[in-house]
Amino acid sequence: MIDQAMVVFTPSGKRGSFPLGTTVLQAARELGVDLDSVCGGRGLCGRCQVQCASGEFSKHNIVSRQEHLSEGTRVEARYQRIHGDFVDGRRLGCQATIQGNLLIDIPADSQVHRQVIRKDLDRADITVNPAVKLYVVDVQQPDMHDPSGDLRRLKQAMTIEWGLTGLNASLYILRELQQSLRKGNWQVTVAVHESGDILGVWPGFKEAVYGVAIDVGSTTIAAHLCDLSSGQVLASNGAMNPQIRFGEDLMSRVSYVMMNPGGDAQMTDAVISAINDLLRAVSTISGILPEDILELCFVANPVMHHLLLGINPVELGGAPFALTTDESLQLNADEMGIRVHPLAKAYLLPCVAGHVGADTAGVVLSERPQAGEAMTLLVDVGTNAEIVLGNHDRLVACSSPTGPAFEGAQISGGQRAAPGAIERVRIDPLTLEPRFSVIGSDTWSDDENFASDTATVGVTGICGSGIIEVVAEMFLAGIIDSEGVIKGDLAARNPRIQANERTFSYLLFQGSQEGDVTVRITQNDVRQIQLAKAALYAGIRLLMDRLGIERVERIRLAGAFGSHIDVKYAMVLGLIPDCDLSQVGSAGNAAGTGALMALLDKDARTEIEQVVRRIEKVETAVEPDFQQHFVEAMAFPHKTASFPELGKVVALPEPSSARPVRRRRVRRG
Repeated sequence: MIDQAMVVFTPSGKRGSFPLGTTVLQAARELGVDLDSVCGGRGLCGRCQVQCASGEFSKHNIVSRQEHLSEGTRVEARYQRIHGDFVDGRRLGCQATIQGNLLIDIPADSQVHRQVIRKDLDRADITVNPAVKLYVVDVQQPDMHDPSGDLRRLKQAMTIEWGLTGLNASLYILRELQQSLRKGNWQVTVAVHESGDILGVWPGFKEAVYGVAIDVGSTTIAAHLCDLSSGQVLASNGAMNPQIRFGEDLMSRVSYVMMNPGGDAQMTDAVISAINDLLRAVSTISGILPEDILELCFVANPVMHHLLLGINPVELGGAPFALTTDESLQLNADEMGIRVHPLAKAYLLPCVAGHVGADTAGVVLSERPQAGEAMTLLVDVGTNAEIVLGNHDRLVACSSPTGPAFEGAQISGGQRAAPGAIERVRIDPLTLEPRFSVIGSDTWSDDENFASDTATVGVTGICGSGIIEVVAEMFLAGIIDSEGVIKGDLAARNPRIQANERTFSYLLFQGSQEGDVTVRITQNDVRQIQLAKAALYAGIRLLMDRLGIERVERIRLAGAFGSHIDVKYAMVLGLIPDCDLSQVGSAGNAAGTGALMALLDKDARTEIEQVVRRIEKVETAVEPDFQQHFVEAMAFPHKTASFPELGKVVALPEPSSARPVRRRRVRRG
């Protein structure tokens, strides 16, 4: 009989073995997992709520079941009597004890240091011409000489006043119509979709109805609510994608579905629930009701696209990565389970191909490389980087398996972007001493006020932008060579360089008090960044080969990662090819901006539907040159490519003496 059980916590990925009977809260504390509690484990504050995932999780090599937690306690029952039932089957971590192997999800509202959802819109000028419009109509009252029905007279009035024909009314509208006409003294406001469907009828004058643009990412979901008449964005909000508990990257989630029948339905329910929560949140912020929302517009990568729609994504787990549909979709929001106006419409942008999704279509719509002459590179960095290259003559696209290193995963001190995470780093090339800043404070670590300014957040780890900067700074300072090897000979004269088993590491931060974290950059950390950046560059190089070009003229980095990375350091590491740095910048949440454009301008939908069909897809998995490009891109910034534009602003170290680089097979996801 076992007396120990393995527990894995998401989204941190921390794991450990614990005696049966250990509380989840105690296990979390021993592993340094970010789980809140202020009542000393007495079940009073309710802040330590956790969720147990059920299923076989091959990534973590465990089978987790609800029955692997102890039964509910009287303390939990008392808490529920006072505060209401737990949502989504949650338990109090201070009361639930470990009875078997577990995958435990820490919801965002149970974390002390919650992730910063960085998906603000970088809004371009958008034409306001929505698919849903309001019309104020005066309807002829019935009399004994004209016994025609109210709906017929409404349609006649809309034809006379607004030239609208071919209108359709559902049973819902028929049930609302008579009361609205009489309450409004025969004047009503009618919402009509471009399809001719009447979506709503209100007595008198209704000033506005609303729409929401939603970016469903694998890590985060962002929603932007706006007035469909004025185009004004009234509220934005974001949340962690709860599907993370089923797997951090896309292929882990596909694997979960393969190994757990019904797992796709679980993930669909989770993401729809999170979207409904977000819709309530942005509605509350704006002072409206969710029922006032008449249209939604979605962008998502292909796996998220399918799970959003309740479609099994297993076919996307292997060649030829077949989508159920790559076309744009116009659906009723209600049939998706979205809780807004009963007749609200949902529009999903088209996907490009099996691993280049509607989110990429949103980026293309926002950045419009197809409209310009400059050879433009668009890169949306995630666990799979989605890449588009071209101009008004031709567009090509691919996805490349970068993995989760850029998001802090697979890095020894890595974490997601949350308060306390190191996000900026500078290293003195003479002393090798670092200085850094953390999320939640503008003060740098060499400032005398750093300790007091960061007292509430502390230093908890290092996030993606910090990892990029520290590795680039280590290269520029001569701590690592161009092949990515930490120079062990520096250890004899600098205490920052420390032996780490058979390799060496760089000490970035050492806490001064017991329990403080220590952040080291190990040789394996550097290798993980090399693997990720080489995969990204290799994908870009394939697209350049397809177009027969050696230089790009403009680079835009999209997404949360692209918004916060210093483009100079991205080029120093060789994530992106050489380019005039003044032409390299962040596109912000370009996918979300594209969704907003499609929401507010129905002509933008026609545009992106036509452009997507022109994009040529390059499949990296079957391209014979991908491995060679990958091997050459392992070096900093690159083994063979020149970087003259970068050399104008940065003094790059001399390349290391040539040493063989082992070929490494790159696996998607």
